[in-house]
Amino acid sequence: MWITKISIRHPVFATMMMVALCVLGLFSYAKLGVEQMPDITLPGAFVDIRYPGASPDAVEREVAKPLEEALNSIAGVKRIQSRSFEGRVQTSVEFSLDTDMNRAMQDLRDRIAAAQAQFPQDVKPPMVSRFQGDNAQPVVVMALLSDTRSLRELSVLADLTVSKRLARVPGVAQVSVGGMAQREVRIDLDPMRLRAYNITPAEISAALKAANSDEPVGILSDRNNDAMMRVEGRVRDPRAFANIIVARRGDLALTLGDLGQIVQREQELDNIARINGKQAVTFNIFKQQDANIVATGDAVKDAMEELRATLPKDTELRLIYANSDWVKDSLDGVKHTLLEGALLTVAIVFLFLHSWRSTIITGLTLPIAVISSFIAIHAFGFTLNFMTMMALSLCIGLLIDDAIVVRENIVRHVGMGKDHHQAAFDGTNEIGLAVMATTFAICAVFVPVAFMGGIIGKFFYPFGITVAVAVLVSLFVSFTLDPMLSSIWPDPPSTYLKRLPVVGHLIRGSDRGMDVLHAVYDKSIRWAFSGRRYRVFVPPIPAWGRPFKADGSRDHGAARRWRFATLTPRGLIVSAGVGSFVLALFLAGFVGTEFAPQTDQGFTQLALRMPVGTSLERSDAKVEQIETVLRQYPEVKTISTVVGNTGEGLTTGRNQAQLNIALVDRSERKRSLKQVEDAMRADIAKIPGVEVSVGFDKPVWITILGNDADALNQASSQLVAAIKKVRGAVDVDTTVKPGVPTYAVHLKDEAMRQLGLTTPQVAASLRAYVNGDIATYWTAADGTQVQVLLRLPKDDRQNVDQMGKLPVAFTKDGTPITLDQVASVDPVFNPEVIRREDLQRREAVYAGVQGRPSGDVNDDVQKVIKSIQLPAGVHFKVDGSGRDQAEAFQGLVSAMGLAVIFIYIVLASQFGSFLQPVAIMASLPLALIGVMLALLFTGSTLNVFSMIGLVMLMGLVTKNAILLVDFANHARKAGARVADAVREAGLIRMRPIIMTTAAMIFGMLPMAIAFSAGSEFQAPMGRAIIGGVLTSTLLTLVVVPVIYSYLEQFVAFLKTCASSVRGAFYGTLGLSMLVLILMIVGAPAAATLIGAAGGLAMGLRTAYCYTLDRGLPRGWMALALLGMPGVMLLFFLHPMRGGVRAGAAQGAAGFSGAGALPGPASPD
Repeated sequence: MWITKISIRHPVFATMMMVALCVLGLFSYAKLGVEQMPDITLPGAFVDIRYPGASPDAVEREVAKPLEEALNSIAGVKRIQSRSFEGRVQTSVEFSLDTDMNRAMQDLRDRIAAAQAQFPQDVKPPMVSRFQGDNAQPVVVMALLSDTRSLRELSVLADLTVSKRLARVPGVAQVSVGGMAQREVRIDLDPMRLRAYNITPAEISAALKAANSDEPVGILSDRNNDAMMRVEGRVRDPRAFANIIVARRGDLALTLGDLGQIVQREQELDNIARINGKQAVTFNIFKQQDANIVATGDAVKDAMEELRATLPKDTELRLIYANSDWVKDSLDGVKHTLLEGALLTVAIVFLFLHSWRSTIITGLTLPIAVISSFIAIHAFGFTLNFMTMMALSLCIGLLIDDAIVVRENIVRHVGMGKDHHQAAFDGTNEIGLAVMATTFAICAVFVPVAFMGGIIGKFFYPFGITVAVAVLVSLFVSFTLDPMLSSIWPDPPSTYLKRLPVVGHLIRGSDRGMDVLHAVYDKSIRWAFSGRRYRVFVPPIPAWGRPFKADGSRDHGAARRWRFATLTPRGLIVSAGVGSFVLALFLAGFVGTEFAPQTDQGFTQLALRMPVGTSLERSDAKVEQIETVLRQYPEVKTISTVVGNTGEGLTTGRNQAQLNIALVDRSERKRSLKQVEDAMRADIAKIPGVEVSVGFDKPVWITILGNDADALNQASSQLVAAIKKVRGAVDVDTTVKPGVPTYAVHLKDEAMRQLGLTTPQVAASLRAYVNGDIATYWTAADGTQVQVLLRLPKDDRQNVDQMGKLPVAFTKDGTPITLDQVASVDPVFNPEVIRREDLQRREAVYAGVQGRPSGDVNDDVQKVIKSIQLPAGVHFKVDGSGRDQAEAFQGLVSAMGLAVIFIYIVLASQFGSFLQPVAIMASLPLALIGVMLALLFTGSTLNVFSMIGLVMLMGLVTKNAILLVDFANHARKAGARVADAVREAGLIRMRPIIMTTAAMIFGMLPMAIAFSAGSEFQAPMGRAIIGGVLTSTLLTLVVVPVIYSYLEQFVAFLKTCASSVRGAFYGTLGLSMLVLILMIVGAPAAATLIGAAGGLAMGLRTAYCYTLDRGLPRGWMALALLGMPGVMLLFFLHPMRGGVRAGAAQGAAGFSGAGALPGPASPD
């Protein structure tokens, strides 16, 4: 090979190429960003619209529906979902992956602007934002606590000190502060005085707004100066609000102090938040889009240390959770796995090559290939994330394979008496084709993986590119650096190594092991080609034909007779290979499936729900009872609790609570996250009056779509009852919830008309009484804007009877008009939220999984769905991880199919044969039995990561077969028989095959048994590959030579048939039958024409051979009889078939009725 020749002749040039690769790789590494996973943001947008005072029904009818209809016509829209709450609608628009989001966002804003014309006037301007992907999750969560300070004091520290310092940290995009106690100035109105003085809250609010303001007067000017003049009416002291005149009744000036009491206090909370039982203010820190997550997390923690030094001594700034730490730990774990795999691989090389120089020459491939891979990672715009690092860790055993094979072959040529320069060139040149074939086969496997469609394709794109680049670099190093060093750095005698205490024992043991393997393999191959016959079928299967001789060859001189079917050793070996594949398919049914393994990040969530209508105080008491139970767990480190409103401004109910639980480090606890979650679920189930949902992920998620709310509720109830019976399904719940207790005020039209009242007047008064009316804002000394709230005292707004006697307006003579006079108040149940998807109502049933893989549970759930009789107009759809798993597995199976095709293309091109790649690819199904056994014995599942390992095996298991077939071809060219060629190939190539297999297994062993953060992802992949490589290596050494021999016999048979009348006759007959089949099934005319042309050509060949053999002109008769069937079928059967179909179609049309109008067919 020319590149090898240049490297051997110019060693300095070869060395400088390696140095250049390393320098560029280290430079690229320094510029790489760090992320948890590849930065994949789904193309989509959020639209948030507020409609104050509107019920969920009104929000859906007047805002959500018109908005969805407008957005549905945007090009590339994949799905539209909306949630209509009290006074608010949130809509998410998901686009196809190939959508240009810049153009889509502009179209989105244009359609929203057009739809606003249909909205009511009270609807606020929409807020539009794009999906944030991983940046939607906080990088760091911390809390400010104190045993002595009030929540208000903590809130002031959080607002003025902590949040502002954290916002200045480089890489931080947003600091979200929760649990703060906000100040307010509240005017507790006296309903008796309001009635006595004939004044409504609306009048008071208007008076406050007018009084609490600074009004400009103008500019005073003289000859020399201009001066501004204004009236300063803004209240400086909250107590001064009592002196504001809000109305006059005759000569009496009514002040605010006459109508109510001014109170400075904290706002009434709609939730209760605490950390480990203490009131706390929480901080969620989000990073910028392109910021390094690890660097940002470290900078935030440095800022925490600075704040701790400046905060009062009786306060504590506690770190609750740092996602950046988990990312750092998971990447460090992969790095350790990579290093451990590299050391084990090098140790295996040393053990087999018996030379520290050979070990160095071979081992240099690892650092050079890994460091050079960073060039491609940076060039493609990837980051240093879990997938790219796992790709490098996974291919550690692969990177050294090429170098092992090349170095071993060079050493073999040195043993043949050649000098080192010649041995380096000849050894590399001899094995070069096979090495290139193995490397290109692996690259061919990862081409479809890297370019898979869907979100999974984008997720694994960096993985596939990284592996492909790394193995290509290792191939380059194996053809340049390794032969160059082998030519100038010969091995010293290795006898002294065998005399060392431990090393020598291991070397002698490996040599004895290889000798045993050689002996066993030699006997196995000799037996395989011995020609003996065995009766293997029970009961015996009769066969008709000539008997066999003692050596296994057929006795052509004997007469045909009935005998029992027998198999040669080659047939037994092929049967064993097929049996292993069938057994693997059988075992696959016992391997559980899931989308992705659950990771133990030491963080979980409990969602609690009490009965509808439970007060905030009662819910909090129940949650405290649960917190007491959870504090008994030795694994629990922090419990962050929110009772009541747990959403971002969305009322999720005072009967609900959310507990975020951080566990101690994995090394400090005996139970895994899953075991702790199961224990929590069991303990909380013992507490009455509480429903619990454990964990973030709900693997079972069924969406129910329809337009009838009652039908959706009925279908949801049926599905919940059915899923609860599925083994492994836990925390089964539905989005259909009991309606929130509500009182509907129904206005009396006649009374309203007679009294001259309007709906807004009544609503404004009631809103001020119940919820409060923010009349104005007071500016505190520190610049904080404090709301001034008009509201009834809590004791005066506890029931409907009190509301009915309150005045909502007054007549001209001052007579109060109470609510009872103009309206009736009736109890109703309104939905808390109305969900929609793709222009129809949506509900969902979801569940967690316990004790079974999520894929198996989802399979059972889908069987249950098919057995349910759905109400009219309702249909189900699988969402969540079930949908993701189906899409991922479909894409990976397609990738496997493409990988097999690409491998065949590469091998056929490399070997210049259409059939020899079949012998090599016979090793592919032999790996499946090892994969299934490894997954079963280790308790792993078939998920996207183990499936990627299976795809990778498509390229790995061909390596050994390529080495065998390539050397067998060399032996065949030298004149050896097939049996001798494959036996020689196996004996000579066994050592490098065992070396590369051992290097691959030990290189991936740390990955398969890792217990570091994130190891749940990489372990199934490593286990699948190790199991597949083990079985495929053992079976390949025997099965592939047998398949190779069969193919060689088949090629010889074809060559014999190609020069005989019998072969041409069979070819003609076969092609004629093929054309007939094509006609029957209705194949395109082009296919039948090709078949007919083939039939003519084979008929011509038949006539030619017949004429040569017999010397008679009847060959032309044979041509007419055998070559023309294709032509006759093409021109006779095809028109007849078309005519029959046309006649049948006309008859059917006539039978269906003459009055039918032409038009498109019904979809039914």
